Amino acid sequence: MKHRNSVVKLRSTLVFFVLGVAALNSSGAESGKRPIIKKLGTLDLLMVETTPVVFKDRLYRFEYVRDNYQANKTGASYFRFIDVATRKATPALAKGQHLGCALVEGDTVYAYGVDKWGGSRITVFNSKDMEKWDERVALHLPGWELFNTSVCKADGRYVMAVEVGGPKEVVGVPFTIFFAESKDLLTWKLLPQECVYSKEKYTACPALRYFDGYFYMIYLEARPGPFYESHIVRSKDLKRWESSPLNPVLAFSDEDKRIANPKLTREQWRAVAKAKNVNNSDVDLCEYRGKTVIYYSWGNQQGQEFLAEGVYEGTLANFLRSFFP
Repeated sequence: MKHRNSVVKLRSTLVFFVLGVAALNSSGAESGKRPIIKKLGTLDLLMVETTPVVFKDRLYRFEYVRDNYQANKTGASYFRFIDVATRKATPALAKGQHLGCALVEGDTVYAYGVDKWGGSRITVFNSKDMEKWDERVALHLPGWELFNTSVCKADGRYVMAVEVGGPKEVVGVPFTIFFAESKDLLTWKLLPQECVYSKEKYTACPALRYFDGYFYMIYLEARPGPFYESHIVRSKDLKRWESSPLNPVLAFSDEDKRIANPKLTREQWRAVAKAKNVNNSDVDLCEYRGKTVIYYSWGNQQGQEFLAEGVYEGTLANFLRSFFP
């Protein structure tokens, strides 16, 4: 009887061990395999910099509408939010601003933009209803050439990744990503310049997130060809960075040209079909109802650009962790 009980206990232990391994592998975090991103297809043309956010339990897509966007008749760039479920746009904001990003904190929406491509001033816009907006200068770096930004919350502070194109003595090989911090999302201070990624190579289009003591950053890397892929790195201090062994996060493929927006015209369908594609860039993402929503750009990286969407069937934390098995 004693021997039989020992066998039963051993079998139970083995069962729990096998189930535990299966549970780890199902998350992807321990499997050593790249998390599966399902590419859903193209949503729009000449739409590049976007950020998905959740506000009052609804999914929105922040969009930087360029002055040459086909439906923009205002003569100037601006920002807007699209309710993803209804496809309705909020009133335009931030006229003349460029290369924006967005963040929701509590009951307030924040949007950040630069005064021009390669400008030196980042402005923050904030609102509690997406209709009336306050604004103020968030960061001013005279002589620097600023482009894309990304903002995340991290242990009692907020951190902004800033894509910088010059001056050369500061950035090394452009583009280079520097960092700023804030306590209130309104006033920002540049962190010491050793907080950087990376002066040795082209690193652009940051999407910065924070989990469990790590900053995770998806960025655009130029590859020989040339072609462009989105890669991921992580860091505890924004100085020393670890690159994922499972890179790239996204690389161009025929799936980019699927049509995900039935409202595109036949002319737009044809433009998608014949477009040159050497790029998956400008990735941004958020978690919504247990899934990770992903937006990205594809095209030729020379003005012919398309907005596409993807999804990962799991949480944002699992998605990011999975790249570092």
